[in-house]
Amino acid sequence: MSVEEEKRLAAETAAELIEPGTRVGLGTGTTVAYLLEAIARRGVTARYVATSAATADAARELGIVVESFDAFDELDLAIDGADQIAPDGWLVKGRGGAHLREKVVAASAKRFVVIADSSKPVTTLHPPVPLELQKFGLRATLRELGAVSVRDGARSPDGGVLADYHGDVGDPRELSERLASTPGISAHGLFAPEYVSDIIVATGKTVTTTTPGGPR
Repeated sequence: MSVEEEKRLAAETAAELIEPGTRVGLGTGTTVAYLLEAIARRGVTARYVATSAATADAARELGIVVESFDAFDELDLAIDGADQIAPDGWLVKGRGGAHLREKVVAASAKRFVVIADSSKPVTTLHPPVPLELQKFGLRATLRELGAVSVRDGARSPDGGVLADYHGDVGDPRELSERLASTPGISAHGLFAPEYVSDIIVATGKTVTTTTPGGPR
């Protein structure tokens, strides 16, 4: 089975978790694209918010109504992909540049479900780690960070500068705290296990679900 077929299988499994009337956050990326197709096929009437314009546009093309996140102070469920998944539940996210919004949505959800193909689980997290930086004082921020490359011309959904940290990840919690405390960084792509309720990974035709963080 191809990676794309694994993405589809993981997404279809997660789509079954959506119940009528629930408030659902939709992530960003190629695996979420399959999730949108699965939601459209099921036809479940729920209330959806999106982490990017790309997701919102793709959802609406499939007939899925997307609302403004301003209408909610809490979500029942959020579903998103990941770039890397460590055995202890730490994630690297943000290749698509929406990690700030993705983290806000994940934190606001009672249940955050990660969907992935078999290439995403890793033994240990490794660079790059996506960053969103403020334009103000950018050169000073880059000097402070060191091993960082700016994505040419790329901007986040909120207009931030997208970049990638290429230094050693080491202890992800220590790096997360360092990045979070560095002025000029709006968001980083390290997601702690506390955010995560379930991780759904498709390997061939087999789907496994783990619960590193558990229900919140």
